Amino acid sequence: MTVPTAADLARRNAADIYNSAVAAWAISAAWEIGALDELNDSGSLNVEDFAEKRDLHLASTVGMFTALATVDVVRRENGSVTTAPNFEEVYRTRSFFHWLSRGCAELFTQMPTVLQNKNRVGRFYQRDAAAISYACRDINAACFDPAFWAAMDRVTFPFSVVADLGCGSGERLTQILRRYPDVRGLGLDIAPDALVVARADAAGYGLSERLAFVEADVRRVPARPEFAEVELLTCFMMGHDFWPRENCVATLRQLRELFPNVKRFLLGDATRTVGIADDEMPIFTLGFEVGHDLMGVYLPTLAEWNDVFADSGWNCVGWQPVEGITASVVFELE
Repeated sequence: MTVPTAADLARRNAADIYNSAVAAWAISAAWEIGALDELNDSGSLNVEDFAEKRDLHLASTVGMFTALATVDVVRRENGSVTTAPNFEEVYRTRSFFHWLSRGCAELFTQMPTVLQNKNRVGRFYQRDAAAISYACRDINAACFDPAFWAAMDRVTFPFSVVADLGCGSGERLTQILRRYPDVRGLGLDIAPDALVVARADAAGYGLSERLAFVEADVRRVPARPEFAEVELLTCFMMGHDFWPRENCVATLRQLRELFPNVKRFLLGDATRTVGIADDEMPIFTLGFEVGHDLMGVYLPTLAEWNDVFADSGWNCVGWQPVEGITASVVFELE
């Protein structure tokens, strides 16, 4: 048997890196068109039947499954596709791939341009807010929801109005309103495309009369009369946008003034990791941290978050770790 040389291994490793990049796009596409769900439910599918049923271009569909096969997500044989050893974990983390390859595609495509200081002026990057909301709905369900509802179980006071900052598709608000039939909700988000999805979903759940949305940057939102009615405040996966530290202190103080009757503020976010070796980065962490570096958004560590609350007038009465996203937590503030 021929022993591969260092050059052989390097060539294979380079090919694996390249193929994995293509496969990441294929994973996102396979989830969005329903292929991952069908494989998860039945374990196999016929490619030609699948493409015909969904009016997909057959050669492109075959190419997508070929990309998945290169990273052992599926196996292909005689026109059929079956799940392979990596399928279960990829299916579990599918929304992270979608966040990267759909929501942040243009940001990473423009990395050579964004790296240059001369180009970092004005609105120097773009992301797909609707795609990010689509992915974050699943990320929330898989990772943040268990921690969120554990924190909600410790909300012992009655409340009638809840507001969600950076509400995205509004999924968290619809969950709360469905669980608490006498509660009204208010969602704030800067992205109009995400709010289109949120309003449509609220209507689909029959919640339009109880759930309102406001297009606003929560870091600079002017006071509104309805803010005084809010007793429970939530914010997930956007707290890092409050930073750097002096800005975060100012924003958190402003939120206390804008929402004077809030009794509990549940603030959940992914923080910057510390001490993880470069070759041991878990899924999502690298994309999340590098992506925010490219955008010029400061990511605080867990220690930095804990250090900012007292100066901003909030008391952290507890926190709930988030499983599945490294160094993520739900802070319970009063």
